[in-house]
Amino acid sequence: MNTKHIRQYASAILLFIFICVQLNSNAQTKKEQAMTTIKTNSSILSNSIDDVAAIRALEERFAAAVSAGDVDGIMKNYIPDQTLHVFDVVSRKEYYGADAYRADWVDYFIHYKGAPKMIVSDLEITADENIAFSHSLMTSKGTDIQGKPVDRTVRVSAGYRKINGKWLIVHEHISVPVNFMTGKFESVPKP
Repeated sequence: MNTKHIRQYASAILLFIFICVQLNSNAQTKKEQAMTTIKTNSSILSNSIDDVAAIRALEERFAAAVSAGDVDGIMKNYIPDQTLHVFDVVSRKEYYGADAYRADWVDYFIHYKGAPKMIVSDLEITADENIAFSHSLMTSKGTDIQGKPVDRTVRVSAGYRKINGKWLIVHEHISVPVNFMTGKFESVPKP
């Protein structure tokens, strides 16, 4: 092999290495751009300030309606059809549909003298376009029909859907902690 061929061979190898480095660099850049796009899209869609504020307002309307004893006002925050699904701590029941859950709220108020005050605390919301979730503590304070004070706090997890631009609760799960050793319910720490 003469010098000319060695130079051509070396040039071809160097060119090959250069192309491989460039291809690898471009692949890394595209991967980084794709990851940035995913992160950017997630941050734009997730926890929109307007959506979080709308859901927070929904929960405030809900608490105000409970405190006023307004079953219609309470139910305006829920999807008004049979797709509503609620696990309630009271009587440890499960409800399918808005009509069944409305009846639960009517029953709730007959156990109180006047309407109890409802306080929502520790509300955390995650919203993404048309679906959102929250968890919070809800405390009912009032007087039962025997004249005894009531001060109960439960844990609430809720699922929401934005329907025609309006957030509505479509799933709710209300619970209290259970001590599995005793089988008894424990109190939820007060807010």
